[in-house]
Order: sequence, then structure tokens, then C-alpha cells
Amino acid sequence: MTATSPGTSRRPRTTRRRAARATAAVTVCAGLALALTACGGEEDPDAGTNGVGKLSAAKIRKKTLAAAEGAKSVHVTGKLVSGRSTYELDMQLAHNGGKGTVSTKDTRFSLLRIDRSLWVKADADFWAHQKDAAPSKNDSAAAAKLDGKYVKVPSEDRTYRQFSGFTEKDPLLDTLLSLHGSLSRGAHGDLDGTRTIRVSAAQGNGGTLDVSLEGEPFPLRLQRAGDAGVVRFADWGKHIALERPADDQVVDYGESLGSGG
Repeated sequence: MTATSPGTSRRPRTTRRRAARATAAVTVCAGLALALTACGGEEDPDAGTNGVGKLSAAKIRKKTLAAAEGAKSVHVTGKLVSGRSTYELDMQLAHNGGKGTVSTKDTRFSLLRIDRSLWVKADADFWAHQKDAAPSKNDSAAAAKLDGKYVKVPSEDRTYRQFSGFTEKDPLLDTLLSLHGSLSRGAHGDLDGTRTIRVSAAQGNGGTLDVSLEGEPFPLRLQRAGDAGVVRFADWGKHIALERPADDQVVDYGESLGSGG
């Protein structure tokens, strides 16, 4: 009887130790599984994306340009530095025209283009200085009639050539999306909740472009070369209503201001 009692008491302790080891093993395996899952997500940042993040920088850019060209519309905002001038853009662009505002240090004007018809709306001071940096009294008087009105600009006028480019989707995007120098694929990122891949030119000195990894590989943000501004692109493919201004809001441009080649 005395020999049996110790054996009987040891068996439950052994069983408890084995159960404890099994529980610990399960906990370790569960933790390891979570760790491996996390590591797997970090190792494959392109999981669940459109796949362009796995391509070379040149192929990413090619697909991005094709997506931008194929889209019916886009909303462009940001800053452009050209020479001594800085422009703030807020333009909605479609294949048949565009609308929005352009601001500089000294002025702000609205643009509306439908097919070949271009309207510009600005204050009197803007129009007075279109013909001369020091406008005459007659120029100022004529400009006062255009203040706050939509002015339809003839297509042969220099003002048309000067401002219509802000409303032309494909030519403007061709200019904005240019990168200068050898391309390299940069880091994955996130822009306003959208996963992105970055393409850099000349190690960033020639500009950087953030491309969407969700849906179509549209460009979302451009840092222009030489600190020439940052531009953002949104609302790709969304409908843009382009409507002619009411007749009582339109003034004929004529040849009184800004005419000439």
C-alpha cells in the first residue's frame, strides 16, 4: 500500500506538467503564426493591389501615362513655378474643355472652355494690365466694363493662346507629368488612404511621382523637378459639367484689350 501511494500521487503531477507544456506550445505556435502573418504582409506590400508596384520604374510610368490619357477627366490642384511666376491651379479638365481658377501673386482669374470657346472672368485690374503694364485711362475705363464678367476671348487673340493651355487636359498633363533623368522605383506609401508606389527621376532631383496601387494606376501626386511645385490629381474619370455662362454674364472681348499676336 505504501509503495502504491507515491506512484498514485506522482501521475497527476506529470499529467499537469504535460498539459502545461502543451498549452505553452499552442501559445508559442499561435504567436509564431501571428508573427509570420505580419512578416508576410511586410514582405509583400503589393498584395491586393493592381500589381504595378512590382514593375520597373519605366513600366510603372508607362502604365501611369496610359491611364491618365485614357481617363475622361481629372481634377488638378497645386502650385506651378515657371521662371519668375508662380501659379496656383484648381482646374477640372475634360476632353472637351475645362473650368476652374488660376491664381498668381498679383491676381486671380477663372477660366471656362467648351470645345473652342474660351471665357475668362477676372477683375478690372486684370484686364487693364493685359494690354500694357501701365494702362491708360481709356484702357482702365474699358477694363471696368469687364470687371467680374465672363469675357469670351477670340481664338486668334494672344490672351486665348496664353490661357487656354490651363484648360487642355492632355497637353497640360503631358507637361506636368514629365520627369527628368533616369527613373527608379521608390517606396510604397499612402496618400489620403490610397496605397501608392513612388517613381523617382535622378534620385528625386528630376521629380517624383506617386502612383495609385488601387484600381487604375493613376498619378496622384507630382513633385516637380527643381522645386518647381507640387501638383495633385484626383477625381479621375468623374463627370464634369461644362455649361456656357448666362448671356447677361458675358461681355464681348472685341479688340479693345489685349489684341494682337
